Amino acid sequence: MTSQPAQPSQPVVPPTCYRHTDRETWVRCQRCDRPICPDCMRDAAVGFQCPDCVAEGNRGVRQARSAFGGGVVTKPIVTYAIIGLIALMFAGQYLTNDALTGELAMNVVAVAGLGEYYRLITSAFLHFGVIHILFNGYAVYAIGPYLERAFGHVRFAALYLLSALGGGVLSYWLDPANVWSAGASGAVYGLFAAVFVVGRKLNMDVRGVVVLIAINLAITFLPRLIPGGLFGVQLSWTAHVGGLITGALVSAALAYAPRNRRTVVQTVALVGTLAVLVVLVILRTAQLVG
Repeated sequence: MTSQPAQPSQPVVPPTCYRHTDRETWVRCQRCDRPICPDCMRDAAVGFQCPDCVAEGNRGVRQARSAFGGGVVTKPIVTYAIIGLIALMFAGQYLTNDALTGELAMNVVAVAGLGEYYRLITSAFLHFGVIHILFNGYAVYAIGPYLERAFGHVRFAALYLLSALGGGVLSYWLDPANVWSAGASGAVYGLFAAVFVVGRKLNMDVRGVVVLIAINLAITFLPRLIPGGLFGVQLSWTAHVGGLITGALVSAALAYAPRNRRTVVQTVALVGTLAVLVVLVILRTAQLVG
């Protein structure tokens, strides 16, 4: 019988997290088998996975989209931002004793003669009086969230701004030189048109929207028959009609774009609409200055 001296046991070195090498851990990712610390553990169907494997798995998961291709909207932040900006500008008008109005309101001479093209869009965030801002602000609040959820943040913002610009461009072509105009009505009319287009696309009853648009157009044109306008104010029919037409065209392009090429078609339509409006401004300026 023989015996040998006992061999000293080797110390066991615990593995460390592959992302945090100073942290010891015995837990391993169920997919790649790399050690992961508690901060890197992600719950899986069985056990845990590392952040890299979770990210790799999510690449194949189709992201939820809105009805017309935008990201899913949980909170209509663009709508709230528009209302906030309108309120901020109105406060600026009041605090500057309407000096801000003179700097940013729409006027054909100021645009063509002074090259102040920003007035075509800044005028859409100004208002003449409390009733004016309350009407437009409520309209944006009432229908903005619905359209923002339908189109997504970016597409809705493009619809609103292009409608506002469309109203400004038609005012640039048809308003008299001595007229100063302001208000979000052009953009609001664009939203009215978009509600109609979306309703038609989704096979909804749009008769109420048609009545709403008809009433607002009547409010736009009938006071023009009254000397001095309604309550001493003449509504800018050019901004209303320009916004209505632009909003209808933009929303139609967004809603009816083919699903398999939706993003490309929508992008081309938005950029194309902006390009057409810019060309119209250039042509009008050349006509006035020349």
